[in-house]
Amino acid sequence: MALKLVTGPAVEPVTLAEMKLHLRVDVATDDALISTLITAARQALEEYTRRAFLAQIWAYSLDATPDRIWLELPRPPLQSVTSVTYYQNDDVSRTFAATNYIVDTRSEPGRIVLKTGSTWPSTLRPADAFVVQYVAGYGDEGQDVPKPLLAAIKQCAAEWYANRESAEQIPETARLMAQPYRVMRL
Repeated sequence: MALKLVTGPAVEPVTLAEMKLHLRVDVATDDALISTLITAARQALEEYTRRAFLAQIWAYSLDATPDRIWLELPRPPLQSVTSVTYYQNDDVSRTFAATNYIVDTRSEPGRIVLKTGSTWPSTLRPADAFVVQYVAGYGDEGQDVPKPLLAAIKQCAAEWYANRESAEQIPETARLMAQPYRVMRL
């Protein structure tokens, strides 16, 4: 199994202006640093929670078809499935028709589920045989992200800004804010 980010979010959930207000910084001298810290904080907290905060495209590949009638997709929440492709022994990419499965965005994590009478493809090549490309995240804008996660990003970036040489990986306060959103499986 491999998970690869195809396209990251178009914006950050916390804007530079919001972060500067949080930090009480009113000069432009550190704008580039603060922007970098916002991105780093989001990425660290996404990794910690195993979630996608803003809409982003992921590719999840398996060496074989799922062993159940469903496949859970990492980095919830799942918004949509873009494609399901597979490779047989001839190394030719084929699309697994969307009429064969249901996209379950209500489950946490989201999943694709075989429809009654459908089966996963067989005789696949031994590596990267089955690939699901999908969109995950709470939405396209910061206002779509739960407020505790936004607060955790601000707390993390603020701690790193204040303690540039010896900051914790993720400050304890930010970790506590994000803990309820942590995906414990996958």
